[in-house]
Amino acid sequence: MSPALRQCQACGAPVTREAPYPRDAECEKCGADLRCCRNCRHHDLRASNECRETEAELVSDKARRNFCEYFEFTESAFAVGAGVAKDRAAEARAKLEALFKKKP
Repeated sequence: MSPALRQCQACGAPVTREAPYPRDAECEKCGADLRCCRNCRHHDLRASNECRETEAELVSDKARRNFCEYFEFTESAFAVGAGVAKDRAAEARAKLEALFKKKP
């Protein structure tokens, strides 16, 4: 039986650390938090609150470490840009600037 495929969903580096993953675990390559929604098997952009676990509490920043009790490392392959949510504040700011842009 082959070992489970675990990759950092921020950079794609293989995760050699074994479960359980402490809250402060970081990717050896990029330093991103490992115990975060983006690395969880329940994370799904199409689901309510981007999580298939209905009992999980809302986590606003899916790329940062959290205390979710339902965390299980995903075995999905890394895909560039997959699961990366745009910065909502920057997106809203850009829309406002475009709306109120001074006309020549």
